[in-house]
Amino acid sequence: MRASGPHPGSPDTTESPSGSPAGPDGPFGRFGLPAADAFRASAGPVCVPSGDGGWIALFRWRGAPAVIEFESWSAPVPLVRWRDTDCWYAEVRMPARLRVTYQFRTDEGLFADPYNPVGAGGERSVAATPDAPPQPHWRAVGPADVLPLPRARIRWTSERLGGRRTVRVHPVGGGGPVVLLLDGDDWLHLHPATTAFDAAFAAGEMPPATLVFVPAKDRLGEFGCRPQWWEAVRDELLPLVADGEVPADTGTLVVAGQSLGGLSALYAALDFPELVSRVACQSGSFWWTPGAEDLPDPLGGPAGGAIAARLRERPAPAGLRIAFDLGEHETRMRPHCEAVEALTEKSGATVRISRSAAGHDRAGWRQALLRDVAWALA
Repeated sequence: MRASGPHPGSPDTTESPSGSPAGPDGPFGRFGLPAADAFRASAGPVCVPSGDGGWIALFRWRGAPAVIEFESWSAPVPLVRWRDTDCWYAEVRMPARLRVTYQFRTDEGLFADPYNPVGAGGERSVAATPDAPPQPHWRAVGPADVLPLPRARIRWTSERLGGRRTVRVHPVGGGGPVVLLLDGDDWLHLHPATTAFDAAFAAGEMPPATLVFVPAKDRLGEFGCRPQWWEAVRDELLPLVADGEVPADTGTLVVAGQSLGGLSALYAALDFPELVSRVACQSGSFWWTPGAEDLPDPLGGPAGGAIAARLRERPAPAGLRIAFDLGEHETRMRPHCEAVEALTEKSGATVRISRSAAGHDRAGWRQALLRDVAWALA
C-alpha cells in the first residue's frame, strides 16, 4: 500500500528533529506554517528568502523514509524525520529563478509530491521559486490527472529505423505548418503541450500549426547526428502526415528538440537544409562527438563538439532560422551551447538566444518551446 499522501493528525512539536529546544512551531514557523498544520496543508514547497539572493524551500512528506530526487539540478536530498512520527521534511537551498522537476524515492518506488498540485506525469512534481517567471498557457497537472491525447494518430512502421511507432498529430488553430516535436511522448504524457499550444493560439501568441509528436526508441542512437533518422522522417513519416486526416503543410517544417533532440534538430538543419530550415532548440547536447557518451566525462571535450567543428568547416545554410535556449543553471552546458550559438550566428543564420529559469529540465524548457516555435514560424 502506498504510504505517501497527507492524512489527518499532527506530530508533537516541542522539539526540533535534533532534539534541541525549538519554538512551538519547530522548524516550520519561519515558513509561516504552524506545526499543527505543517503536514496537513497542500501548498507545495514553501519558500523563504535565504538572505543571499536565493531561497530556502521546505519540502514535506508522510510515510516511509524518502529522498528527494531533482532533475539534473541537484544531488538527491534525504529528508529528516520530525520527532517520532511518520512525518519527514527537508530544507533545500535554491538559487534565484529556478523551476525544477522532482520526485520522492522510497523503498516502495517513486512518487509525486502529495503536497504539490503541480505535477509532470504521475510520478513527478514541479517546484518554482517565487521569482521564477510565470508560464502562461501551461495548466497545473496533478499526479492523478490524465492528459488529453490527440485524436489523430499515425502508425509509423519504419524500414530505415526498424520497429513501429505511434505518432500523434494535433491541429492548432485548424492546422498549418508542421511542427515536429522530438521526444514527443514527453510532451504528451508529462507536459500538456496540446492544451498549451491551443491556449497560446487563443491568446494570439501562436500562428496556426500542426503538431507532430514523434517518440524516440533509442535517443542516443537516433539523435546523435545520425542521417538515417532524418532520411526516415523525410521519406517515410512526412508523407504519412501529409496524407493524414489533419491538415498539414509539410512544405514548412519546424523542428523542436531538447537536449539530444536539440542536437539532432540543428544537425538536420545543417545536413538536410532542403528539409529543415526552422529550429527551436532548448539546451542542445552540443558536447556530443562520436563516442563521447562512453567517456568518464562526456561534457569534458572541446566546446561545441561535433556541431561546432562542422560549423567551422562549412557555414550554416542560407535561410536558417533558429532559436537557442539554455537553462540559467546549466553551468557545464554553457560553453558548449555558447560556442555553437556564436558560430551559427557568425555563419549568417537568423538567430535568437535566450536563457530560461531552470537547469536541464523540461519544466523550464516548456515556456521557451511555445515562444520559440511561434518565432520560428513568423
